[in-house]
Amino acid sequence: MRIVVIGGSGHIGTFLVPRLVRAGHEVVNITRGTSTPYTDSPEWSRVTHVQADREQQEADGVFGETVLAQHPEVVVDLISFTLESTQALVAALRGRVEHLLHCGTLWRYGPSDRSPISEGEGTPPFGEYGIEKERIAQFLKRETADGGLVTTSVHPGHIVGPGWTPVNPLGNVDPGVWRTLSAGDPLRVPGSGAEMMHHVHADDVAQVFELAVAHREAAAGEDFHAVAPTALTVRGYAGIVAGWFGTSARLEPVTWEQFREGTTAEHAETSWGHLHRSHCLSIEKSRSLLGYRPGYQPEDAVLEAVRWLVEHDQLEVAAELIG
Repeated sequence: MRIVVIGGSGHIGTFLVPRLVRAGHEVVNITRGTSTPYTDSPEWSRVTHVQADREQQEADGVFGETVLAQHPEVVVDLISFTLESTQALVAALRGRVEHLLHCGTLWRYGPSDRSPISEGEGTPPFGEYGIEKERIAQFLKRETADGGLVTTSVHPGHIVGPGWTPVNPLGNVDPGVWRTLSAGDPLRVPGSGAEMMHHVHADDVAQVFELAVAHREAAAGEDFHAVAPTALTVRGYAGIVAGWFGTSARLEPVTWEQFREGTTAEHAETSWGHLHRSHCLSIEKSRSLLGYRPGYQPEDAVLEAVRWLVEHDQLEVAAELIG
């Protein structure tokens, strides 16, 4: 099949585009042209690249035409963040394309009231990003149910992979957290330490998209979680990370007020966003309908990312990685 991937040079596309090429598909990558894949692979030499500024073209009302000009049978949209953007694309593709796949997020859910969360059964989201992604997911389900364009939405956890900084045990991206744990120094932890985060390797997210393309009938009108087999608690995650450096996690419980006083407003807000939600998602539906088999436990995915950052002098730690 001929597949257009919108935003294929990012985290997910780095692994998805080569997967699709290996599966025998013709792939077109539509990108602004400002980034390259995080890791290289020979399959990229067989990909057609189209440069387009989506935001500007949507304002001009021509982005759908740009996509259709590539003559796709399938479109994978990895970078739509508003309902209006998705609606415009659907209107252009309806009756012209066989299948549209959209990338959502686990933040389509608010704070957990049960665990694990099955598709569509979480609490209402908060924050513009999560609210818009949930609106998009619901719109796409209705579109297909009403006999329109066949759609599928895939909802990843906290994406991890070589080339970028993973969400750390405090639920933020403060590089000092890794140094503190690697040195065996006390780490100030807000909340109970039992809050959960659900990571996923970018290649496992790509696997779900690839499977949804291959199993169009099973994926039609559905939404799927793309996460690791298990989630990590703050306590457990910190202990695992410390163990990579041959030490133990020394966790110092503090109130959220104390935590905010000891870090930046940005890191505190990011931590609260992750830990207040405390997400653990089910992958039973992805397994049963698509045959999803995650290749990474969360700690393995994070270790790969941390090792890459250390080896490329992008993360300072206090001891050698032995994990």
